[in-house]
Amino acid sequence: MPGRGRFIVFEGGDACGKSTQASRLAADLGALLTRQPGGTAIGATIRSIVLDPANVALDDRAEALLYAADKAQHVHEVIEPALARGEDVVCDRFVASSVVYQGYGRGLEVGHLQELLGWATARLEPDLVLLLEVPGSVMHARLGVDRDRLEALPPDFHERVRAGFRAVATNHDHWTRIDASGSVDEVASRVRAAVQARWPS
Repeated sequence: MPGRGRFIVFEGGDACGKSTQASRLAADLGALLTRQPGGTAIGATIRSIVLDPANVALDDRAEALLYAADKAQHVHEVIEPALARGEDVVCDRFVASSVVYQGYGRGLEVGHLQELLGWATARLEPDLVLLLEVPGSVMHARLGVDRDRLEALPPDFHERVRAGFRAVATNHDHWTRIDASGSVDEVASRVRAAVQARWPS
């Protein structure tokens, strides 16, 4: 029987390059690439709700519950079965994104969110979290004007998100902060170095 797979998560604010780097690392490792929200058919429906700029009436707590529902389905349907089969999984966002965006960003109680999300994900923890960081000026330049519901939030929201990720990272030894400025290849090299440091050949 194969051993359990490795679970690697990319986190960070908007436009930090997570999706690009997650795709590259998954290809390098031969891992399953997935994302939150939207890693399942049900999750794709949830994603369309939470990111639709037209949904201005969505309550902050309802938003948090939708993200938790996406994670519950995703872990049950995709992540846990793959890990159990011995596959490595690379995921674009996981629990920390909800804690940071809805907690530090929206101002909801972080402890309540952590309990909700822990229950939703059956307490599944990543083996490695790669936090990609870029300055606010870089983020806004990359986003441009065509933004989804969360990307369109004011700069102070995004600054709280960046600060929140930094705060979470300092409390966990399985997190690595990575400078995501520079070219795609430069950032990919930093990502690979972090993975190599976690699992030396």
